Amino acid sequence: MQHWIRLYFQLPLFVRLLATVLIMMSLFGFIIHSIEPNSFPTVFDGIWWAFVTGATVGYGDYVPLSAWGKAVAILLIMTGGGLVTFYMATLSASTVKHEQDLTEGKVDFKGRDHFLFVGWNERTRQLIDMIGTHELEDKMVLIDRTMNRFYQRLSSVHFVKGDATEEETLQKANAGHAKVAVITADPDKREEQADQNVIHQIVALKGHQPELFIIAEVLTDKQRINAERAGANTVIRSNDFMSSLFYHELYRNDPVQPFELLLDLLTARQFHEEKVPESFVGEPVLKALEHFLHDRCQVIGIKKNGKISFDLHADIILEEGDDLLLFSPLRK
Repeated sequence: MQHWIRLYFQLPLFVRLLATVLIMMSLFGFIIHSIEPNSFPTVFDGIWWAFVTGATVGYGDYVPLSAWGKAVAILLIMTGGGLVTFYMATLSASTVKHEQDLTEGKVDFKGRDHFLFVGWNERTRQLIDMIGTHELEDKMVLIDRTMNRFYQRLSSVHFVKGDATEEETLQKANAGHAKVAVITADPDKREEQADQNVIHQIVALKGHQPELFIIAEVLTDKQRINAERAGANTVIRSNDFMSSLFYHELYRNDPVQPFELLLDLLTARQFHEEKVPESFVGEPVLKALEHFLHDRCQVIGIKKNGKISFDLHADIILEEGDDLLLFSPLRK
């Protein structure tokens, strides 16, 4: 008996209340059927009456007629009514509490194969918006220690408040079953400090899940090698990229705006690397250009012996082991 009592109190409050309501209403239904079998022909009719009475609905389709039956009804009203009301109030309160905990990043994520974003900033927000714009169905988990509440109403984003270098936070985000992790640099810190934080987060994620593919942003070029040593699979040097755009803007002499052009291209298409098909070996590169153009892909470069060249011309002959660099439509 003690085992069952202990097991009962180990259940969540919501489950305990539901079980108590079901047991009590079933008990009253059995009792009223036993006392007045003519008024309540079946046990189910008694249970139906108990629920209707206990919930204070009172349809009146089943009514006790004897004194003992009315006494049972009084007892049910005094006990069952309060219990059902308490159950509904608890259910409502737990729903509101769960929604509040979700907003405050206190709920563990139970999914798998999700994108894990570390750090909330404008880059992260735009990335999430792009994924939503292209109607990609990937689940996303955001880890951030600066926000007290996540006000974005995004059903595909699960917020976890905490430090990504702490094991407890990574467990709440289920980082061990994530597909890809994206770590962005904190714009509120100095560049050196922001890069050091990124490297610490890479080390923590790799320690938690050695096979996790990590994309990390660094602000200074000298920290790129440290980010790679820490375990980042791809290191994005955002300052270098922006400096290149500034350079092109300074020296452009035509109406084409490099920033807007690249922004439009990168939000609609993606880079892709593909082995040269066997049927193309020994053929000029023009054949590959025509072939992939039918698939709405543009060949923009070729990799031979590990060296990439964007200088394509008709005299290039495709060889076994070559890789083609393509610009293809963004995946759906």
